[in-house]
Amino acid sequence: MHAALVAEAGRLEYRQVADPSPPAGWVVVELRAAALNRRDLAVIAGRYPEFPLPLIPGSDGAGILRDNGDEVVILPSLGWGTGADAPAPGWRILGGPEDGTWAELVAVPAENVYPKPSHLSWFEAAAFPLAGLTAWRALFTRGGLRAGETVLVLGAGSGVSTFLVQLAHRAGARVLVTSSADAKIARAVELGAERGIRYDEDDWAAELQGEVDLCIDSVGATWPDALRTLRPGGRLVVFGATRASTVELPIRHVYWNQLSILGTTMGSRTDFEGLLHSIGHRDWLPAIDSVHPLEEASSATERLAGGEQFGKVVLAVS
Repeated sequence: MHAALVAEAGRLEYRQVADPSPPAGWVVVELRAAALNRRDLAVIAGRYPEFPLPLIPGSDGAGILRDNGDEVVILPSLGWGTGADAPAPGWRILGGPEDGTWAELVAVPAENVYPKPSHLSWFEAAAFPLAGLTAWRALFTRGGLRAGETVLVLGAGSGVSTFLVQLAHRAGARVLVTSSADAKIARAVELGAERGIRYDEDDWAAELQGEVDLCIDSVGATWPDALRTLRPGGRLVVFGATRASTVELPIRHVYWNQLSILGTTMGSRTDFEGLLHSIGHRDWLPAIDSVHPLEEASSATERLAGGEQFGKVVLAVS
């Protein structure tokens, strides 16, 4: 089969490799499309030195189940276990350390394939698993979102943020976003956001102070401002640290206002099934930024790394 793989840290190659040999309980999917996540950029850059090389990146994929020809999407959360609160020891994400979806074939546990929503194209089906799952768990399992609440999504335009806006809007929430680009705010409004705030303007958080029930943050450096936007009893759910791995917080503000800070990453089979049920409506489609051939995976990673995309960057496999 052909694959885009990391031969050594910092170098992505497109070449022919051996077909996967699935262990007992695993299946092979003939991929039609895959998608990119920021995690893939870290895998390519060598930020996971424990992952063996060469390695095929990619957590998202949709294709044909080789055993019976079924059209499927792949749940990229491997070995989560049965706990709802957190994954079991040994939990991992497809695309490192196991080979992922940037290839013509991928081997995954049989329990990790689900029927492809029939109204989605291959590109659309490949776009939603990791980012959609992350958004679903952040909003509902961890964030406890209820209809009528106000949700603030920090950083409009990323794959996860587009799903956050769509899912929260569908759940009956009032959705606000932040961005440094008016065009991305306008696109977020098209997906269901009420309005957006420019975070590159002075003291943007003051405009929303005490207005937000649930804030979703993947930035890290924005925690202090995010907490200021919360009403008493509000929740901050965090799933990333794209701009800072440490931050100073106003402790008294947190406990006097009964605020909650909740961490989340990816999600369980139950979360994924909830997501599939939610997106089963034929009027729902993921936001796709661009589609690139598998052999041009390097240019696709450049598109994602540049930060100008809105929605998911997708690979056409076959």
